[in-house]
Amino acid sequence: MKIPDSAALKASSAPLKKKPLYKSLFFQILIAVVAGVLIGHFWPNLGSTLRPLGDGFIQLIKMIIAPLIFLVIVTGISAVGDVKAVGRVGVKALLYFTCATLFALVFGLIVGNIVQPGAGLNIDPSTLSQEAVDAKTGHAVPKDAATFLLDVIPTSVIGAFANNSLLQVLFFSVFFGAAIVVIGRQRCLPVISLMETVLELIFKIMSWIMKVAPIGAFGAMAFIIGQYGLGTLGTYALLIASCYGAAVVFIGLLFLVAWGFARVPLWHFLKYTREEFLLALGTASTEAVMPRIMTKLTNAGCSRATTGLVVPTGYSFNLDGAAIYLSISLLFLAQAFGHHLDLGQQLAALGVLLLTSKGMAGVPGSSFLALSATAAALGIFPVAGVALLLGADRLMDSMRVVVNLLGNCVATFVVAKWEGQFDRSVMVRAFNGEITNEDSAIMLGQEEVFEEQELERLSEGHHPSPKFRGGPTSDEIPQFEMSKPGQPTTPVCPD
Repeated sequence: MKIPDSAALKASSAPLKKKPLYKSLFFQILIAVVAGVLIGHFWPNLGSTLRPLGDGFIQLIKMIIAPLIFLVIVTGISAVGDVKAVGRVGVKALLYFTCATLFALVFGLIVGNIVQPGAGLNIDPSTLSQEAVDAKTGHAVPKDAATFLLDVIPTSVIGAFANNSLLQVLFFSVFFGAAIVVIGRQRCLPVISLMETVLELIFKIMSWIMKVAPIGAFGAMAFIIGQYGLGTLGTYALLIASCYGAAVVFIGLLFLVAWGFARVPLWHFLKYTREEFLLALGTASTEAVMPRIMTKLTNAGCSRATTGLVVPTGYSFNLDGAAIYLSISLLFLAQAFGHHLDLGQQLAALGVLLLTSKGMAGVPGSSFLALSATAAALGIFPVAGVALLLGADRLMDSMRVVVNLLGNCVATFVVAKWEGQFDRSVMVRAFNGEITNEDSAIMLGQEEVFEEQELERLSEGHHPSPKFRGGPTSDEIPQFEMSKPGQPTTPVCPD
């Protein structure tokens, strides 16, 4: 994308027309979610058959996640030009994740002890069957810490991309980006230029995929309501109320953390990312919005390197919503079988949950596996008792998705601020509706808006916006030019 020179400024002085409401992605997804709920409630059989719409949209997103993470991390690290800084970001992110998850687990235990959602149920263990849990988890077994850490190292780089193993892709990306820094950016300019060009193509594909997001949200919501129904709410009313109430309070604490550490007004951030959060709610998946949320964070002043490292890692290591659900559900099951856990048992359960919650990302029925592992390790209640949660688990998705996603966004702001890779003035511009870098404009499908805003900035004497946050401007990156048949294609490097 090229910004016209100052001679075109006067010709572009007319204000942009406000986009009609029906063209707003937020409005389209909202209508789709409401329509999905209605279809699922009044025509449940039809709603249950619409699952392929939601699954198809999520598969479209997964199609580009692995190359997107690789390119974002490598180009971000090469722009930072400091391997030690990348290491510091990783260490600080893991430290924050561990503290946040531990707090979420403790907070969930406190809520479970106060509310006691399973008290008085008096479930007979002889009426339970392990088959329902096995069907939900696909007979998978929980991983121990050593196995989980070893699985982060890919046995094949191609296999990591083919299997969409995000932690393995991230692991290789850090090595690749660090190698560029060590060899030297100048020598690797052709490679960096090629990656930037491919990344622009990925951004453009993502902008096209997002046009069908309302269809995906409609299908996913219709299936959830059609399959599980709204009546399940009454059966698990106290458990659901406990989890959602704890989530609201935890989100309030995230507001304080975001403002206290990075001076980020989280309410304005939620307004700024409302399309992404609504889509995550509609599809019950944070993966569906990973590319867009990373773009919004870089547009809001976080460097590409920090965002590229923190967000994908957080999807496996910083599941705050899942942690709250696990600890409350553990006490719910113990209380349902008439067991009162003393402080020592709860601390032991806390330690097991802290480990199992880290290794369950991406595993089918991950919450059931984590709870089954805890039950087996401590003998608090029969492992088959986890089946009691089958009816409520899907209804908790909305809570888990919102808290997980918001927790990772706050983590990105905190780590970026901690590492000095966060520009608050850029955040203010983004919250006011500006596109602050070229790559974000491409991903969000706002190239024309960006050009208009950039022309206005240049006319006011501001410096050109960067290619991406924490990176160079477009003019400082070599561009590949198409050659005529028979002529070699060579990168054009800056003087």
